[in-house]
Amino acid sequence: MATSHLSLFLVALSAISASADVLWNIDCGSSDTYIDGNFIGWIGDNDLIQNGQSEVVQSSNSVDHVMSTLRVFTTRKKNCYSLEVEKGGQIYARASFYYGNYDQKSAPPTFDLHYDGNYWTTVETSNDRVVYYETTYVVKGDSMSVCVAQTQPNQYPFMSALEVRSLGANMYKHVDSNYALYLKARVAYGTTKDVRYSADAYDRIWQPAAIGTGLTVVASDALFIDITSIDDNPPQAVMQNAVTTSKASESIQLTIDSPAKAVPIYMNLYFSEVTQLGTTQKRSFELYADDKPLPNPEIIVPPYGTVTEMWLTNFSASSNTSFSLVATSDSTLPPLINAMEVFYVDALTDGTNSKDVDGLSSLQTEFTNLQDWSGDPCLPSPYTWDWLNCSSDATPRVTALYLSGYDLSGQLPDFSSMDAVVTM
Repeated sequence: MATSHLSLFLVALSAISASADVLWNIDCGSSDTYIDGNFIGWIGDNDLIQNGQSEVVQSSNSVDHVMSTLRVFTTRKKNCYSLEVEKGGQIYARASFYYGNYDQKSAPPTFDLHYDGNYWTTVETSNDRVVYYETTYVVKGDSMSVCVAQTQPNQYPFMSALEVRSLGANMYKHVDSNYALYLKARVAYGTTKDVRYSADAYDRIWQPAAIGTGLTVVASDALFIDITSIDDNPPQAVMQNAVTTSKASESIQLTIDSPAKAVPIYMNLYFSEVTQLGTTQKRSFELYADDKPLPNPEIIVPPYGTVTEMWLTNFSASSNTSFSLVATSDSTLPPLINAMEVFYVDALTDGTNSKDVDGLSSLQTEFTNLQDWSGDPCLPSPYTWDWLNCSSDATPRVTALYLSGYDLSGQLPDFSSMDAVVTM
């Protein structure tokens, strides 16, 4: 029976991999291999992590099957999934959390989420709602780690699902590879339900956008919308509808929901004309910030039957920043928009010095009692491995090893590459 399940899983991976390489679909806390209702193959995490315990949430018909189990961590400062990936490849990772009152305490926890030694976000879970977080970045090594870290007494971190996809070489390329993108919003205007795989080959989740006052949903009458010329590959399903205003003098206000303090953002806007325009009709508009045109403004003219994309980079926004689409003076038609993505941008760490990572790997290979620790050894700095001390450099070095108390026996392996160790 296990062979049958594995065969089905490989079939599912082959189907989705035709457009996107699926690196990992992990059902945390599960021991099963299966294909879900979206024809996505999942594996359990028993062979991927040694720590934590599996829990089953209270039954709910409102969430996907993958959310029915979780892995909770009651020991260690941080606990990590370490996964093989292609060095230098661009990936996006999505970590999902569904508390579901698994412990019968009706007390959804708060904790931190890390990856590759970088702080990702603070996870605020809910009794009855799935929360998820996405990051997109270029991997610096041949593995990546996703970790949860306890920040509050008696609030134990957990994870319900972890997904990792590789992205096309030209996707999200307008940000330096030393920076990561953190998804804030990915919305489709005019849809009534989430759009994801198989409509989106990368299983990005496009949520229905809130339609503001004065906006009207319009459907495209194009029989086919060609998306092949667009770097970021929006699915056709999100380009088949748009919102617009009733007249050219009215603008479309874009809701970004930025924090009070200004942060760097990366924004993609997608446009497709909904009908073949007459010879006397023209639709052209610009993106405004705080009621002013952007520096070096770009005139947007949505094409019919295909898509144009505008991206905004090197821009910081706060809760006081407003964005709008405003018709040009010679436009006879109002602006429209089909879809939008908004990301926060932050620099990636270089991680712990590779010489120390290699030396620690040798120690863990020799001593199984040290294998419970994974992820970046030193970063983020409050969450170093329990048996280490690290320097405070941007690329930290391991300066001390505390190996007593871990019931180690045998001969020490060669870890001479760890030449910054001064205490052992």
